[in-house]
Amino acid sequence: MTTRRERWERHTQAPLIGLSVLFAVAYAVPVLAPGAPEWVLGGAAWAEWAVWAAFALDYATRLVLAEDRWQFVRRSPLDLASVLLPLVQPLRLLRLVSTLLLAGQRVRMASQVRLTTYVAGVVMGLLVFGSLAVLEIERASPTATIRTLEDALWWSFTTMTTVGYGDLTPTTGLGRLLAVALMLSGIALLGVVTANIAAWFVSRFEAEDRIDHLNHRAIQDLTAEVRELRRQVAELQQQTEPGGQAEHVPSA
Repeated sequence: MTTRRERWERHTQAPLIGLSVLFAVAYAVPVLAPGAPEWVLGGAAWAEWAVWAAFALDYATRLVLAEDRWQFVRRSPLDLASVLLPLVQPLRLLRLVSTLLLAGQRVRMASQVRLTTYVAGVVMGLLVFGSLAVLEIERASPTATIRTLEDALWWSFTTMTTVGYGDLTPTTGLGRLLAVALMLSGIALLGVVTANIAAWFVSRFEAEDRIDHLNHRAIQDLTAEVRELRRQVAELQQQTEPGGQAEHVPSA
């Protein structure tokens, strides 16, 4: 039997994922078009806060509907931290981090989303939003080497894969902090992908071992049946041979 909280989570799954897409657009607009009209930039900022507020309201509602509220808080500390993070200091980067974490949590909870799809989505999200974030942070610095979206995408890719050619590097403290986060995320995702591939190979080997074991057992059973049949045939032959101990029924 599903609880009220589970029903709420199921009904709000798709709307919140749709709002996370709206947040992605609202975050990208000021970065890609900083010279846009003021009403466009203001609308994007309001959209970011509105999406974050929707996720915060969702967390509060799930907390109220939870049967054991303290247990709910203990099991989802990252959700609570993501809700409170933008209130500490209203930076766009903090709103980005918190909304990505909250949206990722809801996507991960969807039963139709497989691990491979989830990991691929996380990789693409980190690549795109990491590029937008470092571009917004770095291009205002006079010593910046990352000034275009192409440079930012290249830097994010080499950073997440821990290659780090060094041709493009962040020069600000916040940019370097972002680089550390991307490197750690890349290492973690690489570990997840490697573990997933290893688990797939192990499952295949175990399946083949089970098939071999079943085949071996079937061969043993079949051999035993053949031996039993041969024994029975030998007994029948012995009984029907002349001089054997076959029992003759007298004729009428």
